[in-house]
Amino acid sequence: MVKRILIVEDEPNIIESLSFLLERAGFAISSEQDGARAMDQIRALSPDLVILDVMLPNRSGFDILRDIGALPEGPHVLMLTAKGQARDRQTAEDIGVTRFMTKPFANAEIVATVQEMLA
Repeated sequence: MVKRILIVEDEPNIIESLSFLLERAGFAISSEQDGARAMDQIRALSPDLVILDVMLPNRSGFDILRDIGALPEGPHVLMLTAKGQARDRQTAEDIGVTRFMTKPFANAEIVATVQEMLA
């Protein structure tokens, strides 16, 4: 069965590059650019993995991560952000992120990380 990934990111070029890389690797990709609509998409799509930015319009990735943690069977979360300070990483880990990566990222590394998370 094809694994589903939701990319929650406000930068169209990052959505485009991640979608291209991950579709080529065999995943089904959806995206959402608005933090306020992210949980609606997560509930509607039931993705296996959410790739989540921290800085989003209308709602932070940290708030979305908290809501995902409250779901009975929530998806894995890969937080992919330019906010790479130690306190941001610690906050994400305290809330329950599965993995944390910073931008910019290497194409091969993100594909390998996603494949590992969904194996």
